[in-house]
Amino acid sequence: MTAPLFSTVGIVGTGAMGRGIAQIAAQAGSTVLLFDTQAEAVAKARDALGAQWDKLVEKGRLTADTAAAHKQRLQPAAALADLAGCDLVVEAIVERLDVKKSLFAELEGIVQPGAVLATNTSSLSVTAIAAALQRPAQFAGYHFFNPVPLMKVVEVIAGLKTDAAVCQRLAGYARQMGHTPVQAEDTPGFIVNHAGRGYGTEALRIVSEGVADFATIDRILKDQVGFKLGPFELMDLTALDVSHPVMESIYRQYYDEPRYRPSVITAQRLAGGVVGKKVGDGFYKYAGGAAQIAPEPPVTQVDEMPPVWVSTRAARRAELYQLLKDLGAKIETGQSPSPQALTLVAPLGFDVTTVAVVERLDPARTVGIDMLVDDAATKRRVLATNPATRSDMRDAAHALFARDGKAVSVIRDSGGFVTQRVVATIVNIAADMCQQRVCSPQDLETAVTLGLGYPLGPLAMGDRYGPANILEVLFNMQTVYGDPRYRPSPWLRRRGAIGLSLMHEEE
Repeated sequence: MTAPLFSTVGIVGTGAMGRGIAQIAAQAGSTVLLFDTQAEAVAKARDALGAQWDKLVEKGRLTADTAAAHKQRLQPAAALADLAGCDLVVEAIVERLDVKKSLFAELEGIVQPGAVLATNTSSLSVTAIAAALQRPAQFAGYHFFNPVPLMKVVEVIAGLKTDAAVCQRLAGYARQMGHTPVQAEDTPGFIVNHAGRGYGTEALRIVSEGVADFATIDRILKDQVGFKLGPFELMDLTALDVSHPVMESIYRQYYDEPRYRPSVITAQRLAGGVVGKKVGDGFYKYAGGAAQIAPEPPVTQVDEMPPVWVSTRAARRAELYQLLKDLGAKIETGQSPSPQALTLVAPLGFDVTTVAVVERLDPARTVGIDMLVDDAATKRRVLATNPATRSDMRDAAHALFARDGKAVSVIRDSGGFVTQRVVATIVNIAADMCQQRVCSPQDLETAVTLGLGYPLGPLAMGDRYGPANILEVLFNMQTVYGDPRYRPSPWLRRRGAIGLSLMHEEE
């Protein structure tokens, strides 16, 4: 085993985060001193970690000698003064600025001048915590994610006065612990919590507009884009008593930036205690730990299918024609639809109603289809009606696009489809983070894929679905809503024509 960059590490706080950091530090070969204001908490943490290593021995994933060595390196500290010989002290206590500042002021007087002090804060300013320290250059953020041994990314955050060499050492130590470090500037939410704003907040806006229910939105984003969990499943898992305060914190810290605006839906549910899976009631009800989700509406049987006419302005028009042929549709190719035709539009960012009016189509026979994602790459098709769409035309469109067995969701009219809105928001926020130089584009992609489990990094996602398409969605939604939250980032506008995720030069 390579000698650890920090031979003796102090951990202050032995809750879930502190235990996790202690575990991987001991496994990296460091002597780990555990301190908690409650002495019994230290004993419980040591016992829990010892039992965890014993289980790995039983499963054949660890030798008995290695487990014994890990346990030997894990030592209790009866007082903060016992951390005097530590090369690194990591704090994992309550998220209160005053408490953290007080702790580090005391620690600075205990450890040697060359020791590094680090905070595992997820939401507080690293610079603010270090403001009263005599040696702020030796202080940094070291943000792990729960559960620490499984979540393989750690954010290394430089405060305003942090020495770059300190961040380099922390990054190297993260690698020794088996984690992937990403470097972040000291900005609200750092990388992961900042980049994650678009997924849930835009989904909440879509629900608030009556476009679709929670389950439908979750199904669409999982089946069309490949997210492991839908936004409402995810919020139920993390719990609103955790996720809603983060939404509010980042929104306020960015001085009410519209892109991060929270939702009254989560505020109300939090107030009512309907916070998620851990209480058995969230966006879904839970029985035995399993979400109770109503089945999808059945496909309506249609006796006679109308002919189909496709708008000349439809996105991926050639692909849509081929799909209709594959589904056996009778396609009209005239300049305008016949009085009997089902009229299909495929807008990017615009609502179906506006498209029907602008293109002088009969709204009663007009249905929209989301063509942002290549049909061959998605498990679900999404249709949208407008307020005037006749039920027979809606049912015909549903039946037609379900002919080959692929799932179909029918949503109500809005500016942009679910996938278009959520993906465009994710990409736009990520681009703005690059504009602000919160981190490098490469670290952004790494942090999001490892920390949030997205199928792609947000910049790669933008490239997959087309930067020009993402920009069109944003521009058109800004027109529909008149809302600055859809204002395209300058970084996205500049780089949209040449790709987002493959940029290597420094500006």
